Amino acid sequence: MVTDSRVASADLRGIPFGLRLAGITRAPRTAYEAIVRSFRRSLEVRIVAITVLLSAIAMLGIGTYMTYTIGNGLFDARLKQVTEESRRATALAQSTFDTTTASDDSALGLLQLSVIDRIGSVATSYSGIAFLRAPGTETNFALPDVVRGGVDDYVSDDLQAKVTSRVENQYWQSVAIRGSGETVRPGVVVGSVVQVPGAGAYELYLLYDLSEVQQTLTFVQGTIAVGGLALMLLIGAVTWVVVQLVIAPIRIAAETSSKLAAGQLEERIPERGEDVIATLAHSFNEMADSLQHQITELATLSRVQQRFVSDVSHELRTPLTTIRLAGDVLYDQREHFDPTTARTAELLHTQVDRFESLLTDLLEISRYDARAVEIEREPVNLVKLAEDAVGGMESLAERKGSELRVIAPGGHFDAELDARRIRRIVRNLLANAIEHGEGRPIDVTVDSNADAVAVAVRDHGVGMTRADSLRVFDRFWRADPSRKRTTGGTGLGLAISQEDAALHGGRLDVWSEPGAGSCFRLTLPRQPGIPIGESPIPLPPEDAA
Repeated sequence: MVTDSRVASADLRGIPFGLRLAGITRAPRTAYEAIVRSFRRSLEVRIVAITVLLSAIAMLGIGTYMTYTIGNGLFDARLKQVTEESRRATALAQSTFDTTTASDDSALGLLQLSVIDRIGSVATSYSGIAFLRAPGTETNFALPDVVRGGVDDYVSDDLQAKVTSRVENQYWQSVAIRGSGETVRPGVVVGSVVQVPGAGAYELYLLYDLSEVQQTLTFVQGTIAVGGLALMLLIGAVTWVVVQLVIAPIRIAAETSSKLAAGQLEERIPERGEDVIATLAHSFNEMADSLQHQITELATLSRVQQRFVSDVSHELRTPLTTIRLAGDVLYDQREHFDPTTARTAELLHTQVDRFESLLTDLLEISRYDARAVEIEREPVNLVKLAEDAVGGMESLAERKGSELRVIAPGGHFDAELDARRIRRIVRNLLANAIEHGEGRPIDVTVDSNADAVAVAVRDHGVGMTRADSLRVFDRFWRADPSRKRTTGGTGLGLAISQEDAALHGGRLDVWSEPGAGSCFRLTLPRQPGIPIGESPIPLPPEDAA
């Protein structure tokens, strides 16, 4: 144990003071953050905290009012008692002096002491007494001032002036009685005037200690505080139990909803009782049954549709092969035919090619719909791939009058990609740019950054509106249905390109403006599974301004 303590001390001394201080100050911050996080995330904690807080505010208000009312009641009752005792004491002293036959100093002095002693029989709770000559009294002889319990220290000039004025029979004043050390006790001084025959007016002051009243009030305050604290804890516990009874079905509904969203369509909420929670569970289960039925029907319909497309595509392969063979024979012999028949053979050859491309694209789309597509990655140089794609499309671009330009400031390293699919994306983008480029130059830009590689195809043709840009990846959609298609597309190229990009963990974006052309940008991760951030190629393109 001693060795462990020394090691711990040595380790602690090795930590810089700043780090130790940071650790100490971080602990309260961490606790505060945990409390705030619990308050935000937990409905139970939030409800209990708000209920207890509001209860505490209510208890504080009620406790303050009760303390104030009880304190005033105790003080008024005690004040009434001491003023009544002082009144009786004054009446006793006055009656004694009125009935005396003493006529000299010594006799009156003895009578004065006797009166002060007898006052204790009617004023049993006083703690000090003073019998003082009233200011301005002039007689032949005077009685000595008698002070017991240091009462004269608590008689203020204001109280003495009121007593001397004799407007009322007696006056009182609250005072703070100093005890041993620095202790202070509440008290009351009651003053009145007594007429002594032959000696004039004298002031009688009685000091009363109200410590017992303060103790009673302190006890009441403590009882209210403890009772209020216990009541708040009880309210918190009851609220927690009630909230659990209410939140538990909601939590079950939330968990069931999450499972349904995850595809577990058979999940349901248990139905218990006949209250509103049971009604909610019943309605939720009916909704889940309806959703499950509709989703099952849609899934079945989707599978039937996919199978139908796949079967039709496959079944059309055999007659298409026969038609292609016959068409090729006719196409090869077109020079021996009359012009009308020769043109028919050329159209047959062209449409058979397009039909075959359409079947191929339909099969590919059906694979994506059935989630049966597999990717074959290999090291690919995106610049070289783009140059190969441009080389394969140059003859078509020349016929349309467009110049294809490759701009490659980056992207010369190899990336793990499916070369066949990426090449298909680039060819589709090039074909689309040539189709709508209006014979103007087309730029193919390849660039890269730390996380991604990208290729953009920019044309300066007719462009599209924003609404058209939002639909450009839809299947069989065309921005201008009346426009004649010259590149033999099937209407599925961009849809397949978007699926190919998503399969690589990338994205295919588009920018276009009417009259300013369009720019399609393909962004792919440099390594599989690494999320891509900002694309190396800006969109809109820099020349769009």
